[in-house]
Amino acid sequence: MNASLSTADALRGALAGLLDGLPPTRAAQAVDRLIASYRGTTPTDAPVLRDRSDVVAYAAYRMPATFEAVRSALTALRGAAPRWTPATHTDIGGGTGAASWAVAEAWEDDGEGAAPRTTVLDWAEPALALGRELADASGIASLRAAGWQRSRISASLRIENSDLVTVSYVLKELTEEDRAAVVTEAARAGQAVVIVEPGTPDGYQRIIDARDRLVAAGLGIAAPCPHSGACPIEPGTDWCHFAARVSRSSLHRQVKGGSLAYEDEKFSYVVATRFPVAPASARVTRKPQLRKGQVLLELCTEDEGLRRDTVTKRHGALYKAARDAEWGDSWPPR
Repeated sequence: MNASLSTADALRGALAGLLDGLPPTRAAQAVDRLIASYRGTTPTDAPVLRDRSDVVAYAAYRMPATFEAVRSALTALRGAAPRWTPATHTDIGGGTGAASWAVAEAWEDDGEGAAPRTTVLDWAEPALALGRELADASGIASLRAAGWQRSRISASLRIENSDLVTVSYVLKELTEEDRAAVVTEAARAGQAVVIVEPGTPDGYQRIIDARDRLVAAGLGIAAPCPHSGACPIEPGTDWCHFAARVSRSSLHRQVKGGSLAYEDEKFSYVVATRFPVAPASARVTRKPQLRKGQVLLELCTEDEGLRRDTVTKRHGALYKAARDAEWGDSWPPR
């Protein structure tokens, strides 16, 4: 089994162990309350995740999807900088640590210190405690060695310089002032910054705002964009987002009230760096459309903005590559 599968399986196993002690009806009720909280106004004087029942439900509800979305963003970063390896990682608003699992996987923690030293920052102490518990049960050295620190994620946030900074599914919970300050602090402290938000029009807008702020701070865009210029999407007409396939255990399906063995997590993201990278020359921005003898690819390109390519059998090996291409891939294949 490869490293990515073993890490994902370890996460699912750890979550299943947690849910064994929590009745499905109670977990489902906690999930419903959390959804209502996140769709409304997030309190600024207390964490949304109040106790262990909340964080167990949250972990089952969100960790697998967050893990897969961050994994996709990190795959794009590694494609743009294949020889770069971070020694340190700060996860802002990391909660129970899903992004840290993805980071541990990305740099193949092999027991020899390959994966970075991680610090998870969050305001909710129950989330940090559960994240630490999951990490201890993971069997993954870098996760077991991670630091878990209580910190208010706001305009007052100050972090130590770090090779990699991740901010996943956090910006929506912040005020506009805090959002801008957190992105600015991530840009100041990080050599590489990865920000992930829901793949909705408002999530995309938060990513665009963060992208602009990162570029203004002197970072270059590594992914998903093939350039650091303005996004070619006309505001209000569309939004850039991607999808990650999420495997769901039977216990996970109970908590989420679904029947399928998988779901597709829609997300928007940006990766920016202070070091030279080689971004994709183009990115597949929609699910490729397969036709008889041809494949239609919607692309964001380095020089031409948005473009549709039609790849046919006469293109030979490129046609086969197009048939294998997936939403979010670089094009042509690296």
